[in-house]
Amino acid sequence: MKKIFISIFSMILMASCVDNLEDYNVDQKSAEEVPPATLFTGAVKELTDVVTTPDVNVNNFRFYVQHWTTTQYLDEPRYNMTTRLIPQNIWQALYRDVLADLGESKRLVEADEFTSDVVKGNQIAQIEIMEVYAWSVLLNTFGDVPYSEALNAENSLPSYDDAETVYSQILTSLDAALNRIDPDEIGFDEGDIIYEGDMDMWEKFGNSLKLKLGMVIADVNPSLAQSTVEAAATNVFTDNMYNGAFPYLSAPPNNNPVSEEINPLFTSRQDYVVANTLVDAMNELNDPRRTFYFTQVDGEFIGGIYGFSNSYSDFSTINPTVTDPTFEALLLDYSEVRFLLAEAVERGYNVAGTAEEHYNEAIAASIAYWGGTEEQTNTYLAQPQVNYSSASGDWRDKIGNQKWIALYNRGYDAWLEWRRLDAPDLQPPAIEGTSDLVIPKRVIYPINEQTLNGTNRSAAGDAIGGDSSDTYLWWDIE
Repeated sequence: MKKIFISIFSMILMASCVDNLEDYNVDQKSAEEVPPATLFTGAVKELTDVVTTPDVNVNNFRFYVQHWTTTQYLDEPRYNMTTRLIPQNIWQALYRDVLADLGESKRLVEADEFTSDVVKGNQIAQIEIMEVYAWSVLLNTFGDVPYSEALNAENSLPSYDDAETVYSQILTSLDAALNRIDPDEIGFDEGDIIYEGDMDMWEKFGNSLKLKLGMVIADVNPSLAQSTVEAAATNVFTDNMYNGAFPYLSAPPNNNPVSEEINPLFTSRQDYVVANTLVDAMNELNDPRRTFYFTQVDGEFIGGIYGFSNSYSDFSTINPTVTDPTFEALLLDYSEVRFLLAEAVERGYNVAGTAEEHYNEAIAASIAYWGGTEEQTNTYLAQPQVNYSSASGDWRDKIGNQKWIALYNRGYDAWLEWRRLDAPDLQPPAIEGTSDLVIPKRVIYPINEQTLNGTNRSAAGDAIGGDSSDTYLWWDIE
Protein backbone atom coordinates (compact mmCIF):
# COMPACT_ATOMS: atom_id res chain seq x y z
CA MET A 1 0.00 0.00 0.00
CA LYS A 2 2.84 2.40 0.82
CA LYS A 3 4.29 1.90 -2.65
CA ILE A 4 0.88 2.57 -4.24
CA PHE A 5 0.39 5.80 -2.26
CA ILE A 6 3.92 6.99 -3.11
CA SER A 7 3.33 6.32 -6.79
CA ILE A 8 -0.03 8.13 -6.82
CA PHE A 9 1.38 11.07 -4.87
CA SER A 10 4.33 11.35 -7.27
CA MET A 11 2.04 11.36 -10.30
CA ILE A 12 -0.17 14.07 -8.77
CA LEU A 13 2.87 16.18 -7.91
CA MET A 14 4.30 15.85 -11.40
CA ALA A 15 0.99 16.67 -13.04
CA SER A 16 0.60 19.78 -10.92
CA CYS A 17 3.91 21.18 -12.22
CA VAL A 18 3.13 21.10 -15.96
CA ASP A 19 0.25 22.02 -18.24
CA ASN A 20 0.89 19.32 -20.82
CA LEU A 21 3.38 16.63 -21.71
CA GLU A 22 5.51 19.03 -23.78
CA ASP A 23 6.36 20.95 -20.60
CA TYR A 24 8.41 18.00 -19.40
CA ASN A 25 11.02 19.01 -22.01
CA VAL A 26 11.34 22.60 -20.75
CA ASP A 27 14.50 23.46 -18.85
CA GLN A 28 13.13 25.28 -15.81
CA LYS A 29 16.53 26.85 -15.10
CA SER A 30 16.93 28.52 -18.51
CA ALA A 31 15.12 31.68 -19.57
CA GLU A 32 12.66 31.38 -22.44
CA GLU A 33 12.68 35.13 -23.09
CA VAL A 34 15.73 37.38 -22.83
CA PRO A 35 15.50 41.19 -22.68
CA PRO A 36 17.05 43.01 -25.65
CA ALA A 37 19.54 44.80 -23.38
CA THR A 38 20.84 41.45 -22.11
CA LEU A 39 21.29 40.16 -25.65
CA PHE A 40 23.12 43.35 -26.57
CA THR A 41 25.44 43.08 -23.58
CA GLY A 42 26.21 39.45 -24.28
CA ALA A 43 26.90 40.07 -27.95
CA VAL A 44 29.25 42.97 -27.25
CA LYS A 45 31.12 40.91 -24.67
CA GLU A 46 31.47 37.98 -27.07
CA LEU A 47 32.72 40.27 -29.83
CA THR A 48 35.24 41.84 -27.46
CA ASP A 49 36.36 38.42 -26.26
CA VAL A 50 36.95 37.20 -29.82
CA VAL A 51 39.24 40.10 -30.77
CA THR A 52 40.96 40.16 -27.35
CA THR A 53 41.52 36.56 -26.25
CA PRO A 54 44.97 34.99 -26.73
CA ASP A 55 43.39 31.52 -26.82
CA VAL A 56 45.28 29.75 -29.61
CA ASN A 57 42.07 27.99 -30.64
CA VAL A 58 40.50 31.34 -31.57
CA ASN A 59 42.85 34.29 -31.90
CA ASN A 60 46.47 34.10 -33.06
CA PHE A 61 46.78 37.63 -34.38
CA ARG A 62 49.35 38.61 -31.72
CA PHE A 63 51.62 35.99 -33.28
CA TYR A 64 51.01 37.18 -36.84
CA VAL A 65 52.20 40.71 -35.92
CA GLN A 66 55.06 39.35 -33.77
CA HIS A 67 54.03 40.99 -30.53
CA TRP A 68 54.07 37.63 -28.76
CA THR A 69 55.55 34.23 -29.42
CA THR A 70 55.29 30.83 -27.75
CA THR A 71 57.53 28.77 -25.51
CA GLN A 72 57.00 25.28 -26.95
CA TYR A 73 53.95 24.92 -29.22
CA LEU A 74 55.06 26.30 -32.58
CA ASP A 75 52.10 25.66 -34.89
CA GLU A 76 50.54 29.07 -34.22
CA PRO A 77 53.57 31.38 -34.69
CA ARG A 78 54.32 29.30 -37.78
CA TYR A 79 50.83 30.00 -39.12
CA ASN A 80 49.23 26.56 -39.03
CA MET A 81 45.45 27.07 -39.17
CA THR A 82 44.38 23.45 -39.53
CA THR A 83 45.65 21.59 -36.47
CA ARG A 84 43.10 23.51 -34.40
CA LEU A 85 39.61 24.78 -35.26
CA ILE A 86 40.77 28.40 -35.32
CA PRO A 87 38.78 29.60 -38.37
CA GLN A 88 35.67 27.75 -37.26
CA ASN A 89 35.78 29.18 -33.74
CA ILE A 90 36.11 32.78 -34.96
CA TRP A 91 33.39 32.26 -37.57
CA GLN A 92 30.89 30.62 -35.21
CA ALA A 93 31.43 33.12 -32.44
CA LEU A 94 30.83 36.11 -34.71
CA TYR A 95 27.82 34.66 -36.52
CA ARG A 96 26.12 32.66 -33.77
CA ASP A 97 27.04 34.53 -30.58
CA VAL A 98 27.39 38.09 -31.85
CA LEU A 99 25.40 38.81 -35.00
CA ALA A 100 22.52 36.46 -34.21
CA ASP A 101 22.10 37.92 -30.73
CA LEU A 102 22.36 41.49 -32.01
CA GLY A 103 19.70 40.68 -34.60
CA GLU A 104 17.36 39.25 -31.98
CA SER A 105 17.99 42.22 -29.71
CA LYS A 106 17.05 44.54 -32.56
CA ARG A 107 13.86 42.57 -33.25
CA LEU A 108 12.80 42.83 -29.62
CA VAL A 109 13.50 46.56 -29.49
CA GLU A 110 11.43 47.15 -32.61
CA ALA A 111 8.55 45.17 -31.07
CA ASP A 112 8.71 47.06 -27.75
CA GLU A 113 5.48 49.02 -27.24
CA PHE A 114 6.45 50.71 -23.99
CA THR A 115 9.70 52.52 -24.83
CA SER A 116 9.65 55.89 -26.60
CA ASP A 117 10.54 55.95 -30.28
CA VAL A 118 13.54 58.19 -29.62
CA VAL A 119 15.07 55.82 -27.06
CA LYS A 120 14.29 52.85 -29.30
CA GLY A 121 16.05 54.64 -32.15
CA ASN A 122 19.13 55.09 -29.98
CA GLN A 123 19.07 51.46 -28.94
CA ILE A 124 18.78 50.32 -32.55
CA ALA A 125 21.68 52.63 -33.43
CA GLN A 126 23.84 51.01 -30.75
CA ILE A 127 22.97 47.57 -32.09
CA GLU A 128 23.62 48.51 -35.70
CA ILE A 129 26.99 50.10 -34.92
CA MET A 130 28.12 46.89 -33.25
CA GLU A 131 26.74 44.85 -36.15
CA VAL A 132 28.90 46.89 -38.52
CA TYR A 133 31.91 46.31 -36.27
CA ALA A 134 31.30 42.53 -36.27
CA TRP A 135 30.76 42.39 -40.04
CA SER A 136 33.96 44.35 -40.60
CA VAL A 137 35.93 41.80 -38.57
CA LEU A 138 34.49 38.96 -40.66
CA LEU A 139 35.15 40.74 -43.96
CA ASN A 140 38.66 41.83 -43.03
CA THR A 141 39.55 38.40 -41.69
CA PHE A 142 38.10 36.03 -44.30
CA GLY A 143 37.16 38.06 -47.41
CA ASP A 144 33.86 37.03 -49.05
CA VAL A 145 31.40 35.77 -46.42
CA PRO A 146 27.69 34.94 -46.23
CA TYR A 147 25.78 38.21 -45.73
CA SER A 148 22.52 38.61 -47.64
CA GLU A 149 21.48 35.00 -46.92
CA ALA A 150 23.17 34.69 -43.52
CA LEU A 151 21.41 34.27 -40.15
CA ASN A 152 18.33 32.74 -41.78
CA ALA A 153 17.20 29.61 -39.94
CA GLU A 154 15.41 28.43 -43.07
CA ASN A 155 18.55 28.56 -45.20
CA SER A 156 21.33 26.33 -43.93
CA LEU A 157 23.41 26.76 -47.09
CA PRO A 158 23.86 30.51 -47.54
CA SER A 159 25.78 31.80 -50.51
CA TYR A 160 28.82 34.03 -50.02
CA ASP A 161 28.62 37.71 -50.95
CA ASP A 162 31.33 39.76 -52.61
CA ALA A 163 33.29 41.40 -49.80
CA GLU A 164 33.74 44.73 -51.56
CA THR A 165 29.98 45.01 -52.15
CA VAL A 166 29.19 44.10 -48.54
CA TYR A 167 31.76 46.60 -47.31
CA SER A 168 29.94 49.42 -49.09
CA GLN A 169 26.67 48.17 -47.61
CA ILE A 170 27.93 48.17 -44.03
CA LEU A 171 29.23 51.72 -44.50
CA THR A 172 25.70 52.67 -45.56
CA SER A 173 24.31 50.84 -42.52
CA LEU A 174 26.73 52.74 -40.29
CA ASP A 175 25.54 56.06 -41.71
CA ALA A 176 21.93 55.02 -41.06
CA ALA A 177 22.79 54.13 -37.47
CA LEU A 178 24.54 57.44 -36.88
CA ASN A 179 21.57 59.32 -38.33
CA ARG A 180 19.28 57.60 -35.82
CA ILE A 181 21.15 58.91 -32.80
CA ASP A 182 19.60 61.57 -30.59
CA PRO A 183 22.39 62.53 -28.17
CA ASP A 184 19.90 64.23 -25.84
CA GLU A 185 18.28 60.88 -24.97
CA ILE A 186 19.69 57.60 -23.66
CA GLY A 187 19.92 54.25 -25.41
CA PHE A 188 20.56 51.01 -23.57
CA ASP A 189 21.82 52.22 -20.21
CA GLU A 190 22.33 49.32 -17.78
CA GLY A 191 22.85 47.00 -20.73
CA ASP A 192 25.51 49.26 -22.24
CA ILE A 193 28.77 48.19 -20.61
CA ILE A 194 30.88 50.56 -22.71
CA TYR A 195 29.18 53.97 -22.47
CA GLU A 196 26.20 53.42 -20.13
CA GLY A 197 23.70 54.78 -22.63
CA ASP A 198 25.57 58.03 -23.36
CA MET A 199 24.67 58.58 -27.00
CA ASP A 200 27.14 61.42 -27.48
CA MET A 201 29.84 58.85 -26.73
CA TRP A 202 28.24 56.39 -29.14
CA GLU A 203 28.15 59.03 -31.86
CA LYS A 204 31.89 59.54 -31.48
CA PHE A 205 32.49 55.79 -31.38
CA GLY A 206 30.45 55.30 -34.55
CA ASN A 207 32.26 58.09 -36.38
CA SER A 208 35.65 56.80 -35.22
CA LEU A 209 34.69 53.38 -36.59
CA LYS A 210 33.60 55.05 -39.82
CA LEU A 211 36.98 56.82 -40.04
CA LYS A 212 38.76 53.51 -39.60
CA LEU A 213 36.65 51.58 -42.11
CA GLY A 214 36.98 54.37 -44.64
CA MET A 215 40.74 54.30 -44.41
CA VAL A 216 40.87 50.52 -44.94
CA ILE A 217 39.74 50.97 -48.55
CA ALA A 218 41.88 54.02 -49.32
CA ASP A 219 44.19 52.19 -51.75
CA VAL A 220 41.42 50.60 -53.83
CA ASN A 221 38.54 53.07 -53.67
CA PRO A 222 40.07 56.47 -52.93
CA SER A 223 36.95 58.51 -53.68
CA LEU A 224 34.69 56.53 -51.30
CA ALA A 225 37.46 56.43 -48.72
CA GLN A 226 37.95 60.18 -48.85
CA SER A 227 34.26 61.04 -48.59
CA THR A 228 33.83 58.57 -45.74
CA VAL A 229 36.84 59.82 -43.80
CA GLU A 230 36.05 63.50 -44.28
CA ALA A 231 32.44 63.00 -43.16
CA ALA A 232 33.57 61.23 -39.99
CA ALA A 233 36.64 63.25 -39.04
CA THR A 234 34.84 66.17 -37.39
CA ASN A 235 33.14 64.04 -34.72
CA VAL A 236 35.64 61.37 -33.65
CA PHE A 237 37.42 60.70 -30.35
CA THR A 238 39.20 63.77 -28.99
CA ASP A 239 40.66 62.24 -25.83
CA ASN A 240 41.35 58.90 -24.17
CA MET A 241 38.19 59.37 -22.12
CA TYR A 242 36.17 58.45 -25.22
CA ASN A 243 37.96 55.14 -25.84
CA GLY A 244 35.70 52.23 -26.71
CA ALA A 245 36.78 50.18 -23.71
CA PHE A 246 35.04 47.06 -22.42
CA PRO A 247 35.49 46.66 -18.64
CA TYR A 248 35.98 43.15 -17.31
CA LEU A 249 35.26 41.80 -13.83
CA SER A 250 37.47 39.84 -11.48
CA ALA A 251 35.80 36.43 -11.73
CA PRO A 252 34.92 34.04 -14.57
CA PRO A 253 33.17 34.13 -16.97
CA ASN A 254 33.42 37.91 -17.08
CA ASN A 255 37.15 38.32 -16.49
CA ASN A 256 39.63 39.63 -19.01
CA PRO A 257 40.24 36.70 -21.42
CA VAL A 258 43.99 37.41 -21.39
CA SER A 259 43.99 36.60 -17.68
CA GLU A 260 42.23 33.32 -18.41
CA GLU A 261 45.19 32.11 -20.46
CA ILE A 262 48.10 33.61 -18.52
CA ASN A 263 47.28 34.78 -14.98
CA PRO A 264 48.35 32.25 -12.28
CA LEU A 265 44.96 32.77 -10.66
CA PHE A 266 43.40 30.81 -13.50
CA THR A 267 46.14 28.71 -15.08
CA SER A 268 49.54 27.22 -14.37
CA ARG A 269 50.53 27.15 -18.04
CA GLN A 270 53.50 29.18 -19.26
CA ASP A 271 52.93 29.23 -23.01
CA TYR A 272 53.67 32.83 -23.98
CA VAL A 273 56.59 35.25 -23.97
CA VAL A 274 56.84 38.55 -25.79
CA ALA A 275 58.54 38.41 -29.19
CA ASN A 276 62.02 39.73 -29.81
CA THR A 277 60.71 41.53 -32.91
CA LEU A 278 58.72 43.98 -30.82
CA VAL A 279 61.00 44.08 -27.79
CA ASP A 280 64.12 44.81 -29.84
CA ALA A 281 62.36 47.62 -31.71
CA MET A 282 61.17 49.21 -28.47
CA ASN A 283 64.57 48.74 -26.80
CA GLU A 284 66.25 50.57 -29.67
CA LEU A 285 63.89 53.51 -29.08
CA ASN A 286 64.10 53.35 -25.28
CA ASP A 287 60.29 53.23 -25.38
CA PRO A 288 58.71 54.14 -22.00
CA ARG A 289 55.81 51.74 -22.62
CA ARG A 290 58.06 48.72 -22.16
CA THR A 291 57.54 48.94 -18.39
CA PHE A 292 53.79 48.59 -18.91
CA TYR A 293 53.90 46.06 -21.75
CA PHE A 294 56.49 43.55 -20.52
CA THR A 295 58.15 42.02 -17.49
CA GLN A 296 61.92 42.22 -17.01
CA VAL A 297 64.61 39.56 -16.75
CA ASP A 298 67.48 40.70 -14.51
CA GLY A 299 66.54 44.31 -15.15
CA GLU A 300 66.30 43.96 -18.92
CA PHE A 301 63.56 43.55 -21.50
CA ILE A 302 64.40 40.42 -23.50
CA GLY A 303 62.13 39.03 -26.20
CA GLY A 304 61.81 35.36 -27.05
CA ILE A 305 62.98 34.28 -30.49
CA TYR A 306 59.93 34.58 -32.73
CA GLY A 307 58.70 31.28 -34.14
CA PHE A 308 61.08 29.07 -32.14
CA SER A 309 61.03 27.33 -28.76
CA ASN A 310 61.77 29.60 -25.80
CA SER A 311 62.38 29.05 -22.12
CA TYR A 312 59.71 30.90 -20.16
CA SER A 313 62.09 31.98 -17.39
CA ASP A 314 64.71 33.41 -19.75
CA PHE A 315 62.54 35.97 -21.51
CA SER A 316 60.20 38.85 -20.77
CA THR A 317 56.57 37.92 -20.67
CA ILE A 318 53.29 39.81 -20.47
CA ASN A 319 53.08 42.51 -17.81
CA PRO A 320 50.71 41.71 -14.89
CA THR A 321 48.75 44.85 -15.74
CA VAL A 322 47.66 43.24 -19.01
CA THR A 323 46.90 39.90 -17.38
CA ASP A 324 44.87 41.38 -14.53
CA PRO A 325 41.33 39.91 -14.57
CA THR A 326 39.80 43.40 -14.60
CA PHE A 327 42.04 44.92 -17.30
CA GLU A 328 39.84 46.48 -19.98
CA ALA A 329 39.83 45.59 -23.67
CA LEU A 330 39.90 48.30 -26.32
CA LEU A 331 37.66 48.11 -29.37
CA LEU A 332 38.71 51.57 -30.59
CA ASP A 333 40.91 54.21 -29.01
CA TYR A 334 42.01 57.81 -29.36
CA SER A 335 45.59 56.97 -30.34
CA GLU A 336 44.32 54.88 -33.26
CA VAL A 337 42.09 57.74 -34.38
CA ARG A 338 44.94 60.24 -34.43
CA PHE A 339 47.14 57.89 -36.47
CA LEU A 340 44.27 57.58 -38.96
CA LEU A 341 43.95 61.36 -39.17
CA ALA A 342 47.70 61.64 -39.79
CA GLU A 343 47.31 59.21 -42.66
CA ALA A 344 44.31 61.13 -44.00
CA VAL A 345 46.38 64.31 -44.17
CA GLU A 346 49.17 62.48 -46.00
CA ARG A 347 46.64 61.20 -48.53
CA GLY A 348 45.48 64.76 -49.22
CA TYR A 349 42.08 64.53 -47.56
CA ASN A 350 40.38 67.65 -46.24
CA VAL A 351 41.15 67.03 -42.58
CA ALA A 352 42.25 69.68 -40.10
CA GLY A 353 45.78 69.68 -38.69
CA THR A 354 49.10 68.41 -40.00
CA ALA A 355 50.24 64.82 -40.25
CA GLU A 356 53.00 65.50 -37.73
CA GLU A 357 50.56 66.99 -35.21
CA HIS A 358 48.26 63.97 -35.42
CA TYR A 359 51.21 61.55 -35.31
CA ASN A 360 52.65 63.21 -32.20
CA GLU A 361 49.30 63.25 -30.46
CA ALA A 362 48.70 59.59 -31.34
CA ILE A 363 51.96 58.59 -29.67
CA ALA A 364 51.31 60.87 -26.69
CA ALA A 365 47.83 59.40 -26.24
CA SER A 366 49.23 55.86 -26.26
CA ILE A 367 51.95 56.61 -23.74
CA ALA A 368 49.48 58.43 -21.48
CA TYR A 369 46.98 55.58 -21.69
CA TRP A 370 49.56 53.10 -20.47
CA GLY A 371 50.72 55.32 -17.63
CA GLY A 372 53.68 57.22 -19.05
CA THR A 373 54.43 60.85 -18.28
CA GLU A 374 54.47 63.95 -20.45
CA GLU A 375 58.22 64.20 -19.93
CA GLN A 376 58.68 60.64 -21.19
CA THR A 377 56.55 61.47 -24.21
CA ASN A 378 58.57 64.56 -25.09
CA THR A 379 61.85 62.68 -24.73
CA TYR A 380 60.56 59.84 -26.90
CA LEU A 381 59.27 62.14 -29.66
CA ALA A 382 62.53 64.09 -29.73
CA GLN A 383 64.52 61.06 -30.87
CA PRO A 384 65.56 61.23 -34.55
CA GLN A 385 64.21 57.71 -35.13
CA VAL A 386 60.77 58.80 -33.84
CA ASN A 387 60.55 62.47 -34.83
CA TYR A 388 58.21 62.74 -37.81
CA SER A 389 60.54 64.94 -39.83
CA SER A 390 63.58 62.71 -39.42
CA ALA A 391 62.30 59.14 -38.90
CA SER A 392 63.29 56.85 -41.76
CA GLY A 393 60.97 55.84 -44.56
CA ASP A 394 57.87 57.41 -46.05
CA TRP A 395 54.68 58.24 -44.18
CA ARG A 396 53.53 54.62 -44.32
CA ASP A 397 56.69 53.53 -42.53
CA LYS A 398 56.57 56.30 -39.93
CA ILE A 399 52.90 55.84 -39.08
CA GLY A 400 52.93 52.07 -39.53
CA ASN A 401 55.92 51.47 -37.26
CA GLN A 402 54.57 53.57 -34.42
CA LYS A 403 51.02 52.30 -34.80
CA TRP A 404 52.30 48.72 -34.59
CA ILE A 405 53.86 49.54 -31.22
CA ALA A 406 50.78 51.43 -29.96
CA LEU A 407 48.43 48.57 -30.85
CA TYR A 408 50.04 46.19 -28.37
CA ASN A 409 47.49 43.77 -26.86
CA ARG A 410 45.21 44.44 -29.85
CA GLY A 411 46.43 41.72 -32.16
CA TYR A 412 43.55 41.83 -34.65
CA ASP A 413 43.84 45.59 -35.19
CA ALA A 414 47.63 45.46 -35.40
CA TRP A 415 47.32 42.72 -38.05
CA LEU A 416 44.77 44.79 -39.99
CA GLU A 417 47.02 47.85 -39.98
CA TRP A 418 50.15 45.88 -40.86
CA ARG A 419 48.41 44.47 -43.93
CA ARG A 420 47.20 47.93 -44.97
CA LEU A 421 50.38 49.90 -44.45
CA ASP A 422 52.98 47.16 -45.06
CA ALA A 423 54.90 48.48 -42.07
CA PRO A 424 56.89 47.49 -40.16
CA ASP A 425 58.83 45.09 -42.34
CA LEU A 426 57.92 41.85 -40.58
CA GLN A 427 59.46 38.61 -41.79
CA PRO A 428 58.25 35.06 -41.05
CA PRO A 429 60.55 32.73 -39.12
CA ALA A 430 63.09 31.01 -41.36
CA ILE A 431 62.75 27.29 -40.60
CA GLU A 432 65.55 25.18 -41.97
CA GLY A 433 64.35 22.25 -44.03
CA THR A 434 60.83 23.61 -44.63
CA SER A 435 59.25 25.62 -47.40
CA ASP A 436 59.15 29.37 -46.93
CA LEU A 437 56.47 30.53 -44.50
CA VAL A 438 54.21 33.47 -45.34
CA ILE A 439 52.64 35.71 -42.70
CA PRO A 440 48.88 35.25 -43.14
CA LYS A 441 47.02 37.82 -45.21
CA ARG A 442 43.69 36.27 -44.24
CA VAL A 443 42.23 33.37 -42.25
CA ILE A 444 41.10 30.36 -44.28
CA TYR A 445 37.43 29.34 -44.32
CA PRO A 446 36.27 26.96 -41.57
CA ILE A 447 36.52 23.23 -42.15
CA ASN A 448 32.82 22.76 -41.42
CA GLU A 449 31.99 25.17 -44.25
CA GLN A 450 33.84 22.82 -46.60
CA THR A 451 31.77 19.86 -45.45
CA LEU A 452 28.37 21.48 -44.79
CA ASN A 453 28.30 24.29 -47.35
CA GLY A 454 30.92 23.04 -49.74
CA THR A 455 29.59 24.33 -53.04
CA ASN A 456 29.20 27.91 -51.84
CA ARG A 457 32.48 27.84 -49.95
CA SER A 458 34.31 26.54 -53.03
CA ALA A 459 32.81 29.29 -55.18
CA ALA A 460 33.90 31.89 -52.61
CA GLY A 461 37.43 30.54 -52.55
CA ASP A 462 37.62 30.77 -56.33
CA ALA A 463 36.20 34.29 -56.29
CA ILE A 464 38.85 35.68 -53.96
CA GLY A 465 41.78 33.95 -55.63
CA GLY A 466 42.01 30.84 -53.49
CA ASP A 467 41.09 29.79 -49.98
CA SER A 468 44.63 30.20 -48.72
CA SER A 469 46.15 32.22 -45.90
CA ASP A 470 48.48 33.96 -48.37
CA THR A 471 45.63 35.25 -50.55
CA TYR A 472 45.44 39.04 -50.44
CA LEU A 473 42.05 40.50 -49.61
CA TRP A 474 40.48 42.87 -52.11
CA TRP A 475 41.66 46.05 -50.35
CA ASP A 476 45.18 44.78 -49.67
CA ILE A 477 47.49 45.92 -52.46
CA GLU A 478 50.31 43.42 -53.04
